[in-house]
Formats: sequence, structure tokens, C-alpha cells
Amino acid sequence: MDRFDAMRTFTRVVERRSFTLAAQDLGLPRSTVTDAIKQLEARLGVRLLERTTRHVAPTLDGEAYHRRCQLLIAEIEDAEGAFGGARPRGLLRIEVQGTLARHFLVPKLPGFFADYPDIELSMSESERWVDIVREGVDCVLRFGILADSDMIARRVTMLERLTCAAPDYFARHGVPERYDALDGHRMIGLRSLTTGTLRPMEFMVDGGLVTLLLPAIMSVTGTESYLATAKLGLGLVQVPRFHAEADLAQGRLVEVLTQTRPPTMPVSLLYPRNRQLSPRVRAFIDWAVNAFRAEPAEEGRL
Repeated sequence: MDRFDAMRTFTRVVERRSFTLAAQDLGLPRSTVTDAIKQLEARLGVRLLERTTRHVAPTLDGEAYHRRCQLLIAEIEDAEGAFGGARPRGLLRIEVQGTLARHFLVPKLPGFFADYPDIELSMSESERWVDIVREGVDCVLRFGILADSDMIARRVTMLERLTCAAPDYFARHGVPERYDALDGHRMIGLRSLTTGTLRPMEFMVDGGLVTLLLPAIMSVTGTESYLATAKLGLGLVQVPRFHAEADLAQGRLVEVLTQTRPPTMPVSLLYPRNRQLSPRVRAFIDWAVNAFRAEPAEEGRL
């Protein structure tokens, strides 16, 4: 293994905190990764990693060397990508909010692979907070207001939201006419994965935000379950319009309180601030931004 490959291997071990996971990422036997790190330490004359049976972490020298490796790897990838018409290539790992991905990104993937045939895409779905570096993820697609972090967030669109419920729910509880006349109504709770708290219902009133926490007979953490329970008549929900579009058209859901809709919410792509983006990550981010911009259903309403 040459020096550049050894640096890439070491960097992946540090980021994944695991020889096994790094080997899987790089498509190498674990023994090859272990031997590469041993040879690297021997050549440098320092110990780069502290190893236990359950944990791998960089030493102080390892942290300093890791920072230098990141810069050198990024410089080499940029240099190679600038000559000879080189195309972005390699494995790209992304973490997405599944409903967003299935509506905006997945239908357009044939075009992505036509433009970038040498990229292999590994897409995971979740709504939890992801430690991008530790989990070996290149970028994350998320909906909503983001907590402060050391990641860069590139906003790709704003999505309109609405308040709705099933006709059966309104037959039993009545159709609310105003946001401040919801006595006797209930919501389906959407519980935060990070804090465990229920998210209140939100209404824009005269340019300001009003929040209400209605009684909830059940709560969920996933957006698909959130919408599914609404269609069963279990309560009011607030969802992005694109997510409920088909159900609204078929009469399975009915929008209410249209004069005081919830505020629009951003969709963002997140990636590490301190990591130079590889050509394949830059290519995906630019493509994803265009995929959202090209969505006529949202452009017409925002």
C-alpha cells in the first residue's frame, strides 16, 4: 500500500473509530487495514492510535496527523479532478429523511447515474441526528429548523405546510374555524427523537408564530406513521403539502385553518465544516439542489 492509500486508510479508521468498519468502507480485508496502520506508525516513528478491544481513538500525534492527511487527500483529489476530464467516482454515503428522498430525489436518480456513472450511492433513511464523521456519512438531507452544530447547512428549498385530518375525525369533532377555537380537538403527537418532547402545532397569525399543544391520544416519531394515523381519523396533523397531496386530492384528508397555516420549513443538506468536499460529494450536492429546484409542485406554491 502506497503512502497516499495508507493516509486514506488511516483517515477512515479515525473517522469510523473502528478497523472493521473502515475496512468495510474501503472494501479491504481487516488484516490489510491493520497492517497498513502498523507500517504507517513504524515509518513515522510515533503511535497514531490507541486501541482497546472495543474502541479505537487517535493519540495527540494521531489527531495532528489526521488533520494533515485530510488536507493532503483533499488537495490530491481536487488536483486529479481538474485534469484529463476526470469524473467523480467512488462510494458516496448519504443519510436522508425518507419521505423527502422518495418524493424529490429517488425519481430523478436515473438522471444522476447517467451523469455520474462511476459513483456508487449508499443511501440510508432515518430522522435521528447523525454524527457524520463518526458514522462515515458524506452528507445528510434534513427537513426543519436545524440545531446549532459545526456542520455546514446548504438550504435547498422551503416547503409549505398545512393542517389537516380525516373526514371521519371532523364528523366526530367538528370542523375548526379558527386556530384559537380548538377546544374539544386533539392532535396526533409528533415526538422529537432528540428531546423526546411532543412538537406543538404551529400557526402563523398576523405575521407571528403561535404554538398550541393539544391533547394527544398517541404519539409517533416517524413521518409515515404520523400521516397514516391521521388518515385513520385519530387527530389533527401538520405536514408538508407534498406529503399529503395525494390524500387531499382523493378526499382521505381535508385541509383546515387555511388562513393561519404553519410556517414554511427549510430542507437542508448538511456536511462537515472541517472536511474538504470530494468531487463526488460536490457533484451530489449540486445535483440534489437542482432536483429540488426542478420540482414544479413546490415551486408553484412558494
